[in-house]
Amino acid sequence: MISIIVCTYNRAKYLYDALASIASNDFPHDEYEIVLVNNNSTDDTEEKCKQFTANFPDVNLRYCTESKQGLSFARNKGIAESRGDFLVFLDDDVVVKSDYLRNLKTNLDNTPDLMAFGGKITPRFEAGHPPKWLNRWMYSLISATNCPDKMQKYGKHKYPIGANMGFRRQCLEKSGYFNTELGRTGNILLGGEEKDIFIKIKGLEMGIYYFPDVEIEHIIPESRTTEEYIVRVGIGVGISERIRCTSAGKRSLHKRHFQEFVKWCGTLVLATYYTLTFRSYTAKIMLKFRKNVTKGLSYKSTLLY
Repeated sequence: MISIIVCTYNRAKYLYDALASIASNDFPHDEYEIVLVNNNSTDDTEEKCKQFTANFPDVNLRYCTESKQGLSFARNKGIAESRGDFLVFLDDDVVVKSDYLRNLKTNLDNTPDLMAFGGKITPRFEAGHPPKWLNRWMYSLISATNCPDKMQKYGKHKYPIGANMGFRRQCLEKSGYFNTELGRTGNILLGGEEKDIFIKIKGLEMGIYYFPDVEIEHIIPESRTTEEYIVRVGIGVGISERIRCTSAGKRSLHKRHFQEFVKWCGTLVLATYYTLTFRSYTAKIMLKFRKNVTKGLSYKSTLLY
């Protein structure tokens, strides 16, 4: 069985459509379950779940709550509540393609060494158009992919994005669950829990694949494309990297600081290119993001928020 785990926090506006898109797949309902984890939502999330159950009575929706605030807590709760051998994590503001589950099952059957996967994530901008700063290097800031349309293993420093990823249960039993010191917590934009777990999986030499035909659309509100949001994401990434590397030891943190220097070199080269090609706003956003990652990485407190 496939367990589809959806963790939600105050996203009732999108939640019903996300669940309905899963249920509308041409795939036997008895071969999957949806585990919905409500992480202290204060909107009408529960009512949306009841509406979904009424409209899709044949779908096995398991509703549960997690009182400890944070995406990692919610994901770990979903793992504990799920019954499938393969666990898929989807964000609560996505719409899956109609062949999502069928393609996923085919890929699982045809890739015996697969232990984890990431799928294609196409952004759907509520404004009707992408932000003018968006380029191929910055898709991860909107939790979207910009990968070739071919199945492949992830490279050394490449990882799936949490809006559309999955694991064999035995993989998580070996690597451990999500680090609860990392990840989104309410409106605090920490992250790093996905990278942390995929680094552990790669260290165990388990296969992680990218499947372009296992596709979702990720709804991107205009508020997630503003300069203010980019600043907050940058600081969150920096703080998360410091927490992750500190827990791994001083050597890991020193290595991450060197990597930040290398990333600055790359950012400066790209910013110069975009400036010379009359895309100075793109250059500005790239520099602002990198500046705030460094800021978050350097400080020893989350009070930057």
